[in-house]
Amino acid sequence: MAILKIARMGHPVLRRRAQPIADPTAPQVRRLIGDMIETMADAEGLGIAAPQVHVAARLVVFHVPAETDEAEEKEEAAPLRILINPALEPLTEEMTLGWEGCLSVPGLRGKVPRYDAVRYSATAPDGQSVTWDCEGTHARVVQHEFDHLDGILYPMRMPDLSDLVFESEFKYRAADEAAAPTEEVAARAD
Repeated sequence: MAILKIARMGHPVLRRRAQPIADPTAPQVRRLIGDMIETMADAEGLGIAAPQVHVAARLVVFHVPAETDEAEEKEEAAPLRILINPALEPLTEEMTLGWEGCLSVPGLRGKVPRYDAVRYSATAPDGQSVTWDCEGTHARVVQHEFDHLDGILYPMRMPDLSDLVFESEFKYRAADEAAAPTEEVAARAD
């Protein structure tokens, strides 16, 4: 296995639609999957799509860390998913704005609207069909990775570019957002 070079915003491979993989069980596909997993781990990413490693193929690899929701119930981490020729379907019309980063847009974060719940299906590396329904962070990560297969980077989905910030400055935005509800209440009380 090898750590591959990650394409950065502006590279043509990130702007075009990736091509379907004819034989998901082919040795070169398995090799690419191994290299993508190693590259994702080295870059400390949640996911990576083949176009991000300069391969215009419909393949994504990702995992979702466990998260704690508002009710303090821990959601289990999704295992590593390897999706070949995937398809995505929203399960709701509701969308939520959330912060995202990207290995192909290093050093930045942006606030992106994503569907709250989605269903995705694909071919697994063994040739079997797989389908999952998900919501929350899992749904956000899936939609982000699927966008790479269609030549879309998260800044292209942002409704307000004032919500694009450097990672090094993100702590200020997070603090502002945490304080915002208190400020709104105080402003109404005046």
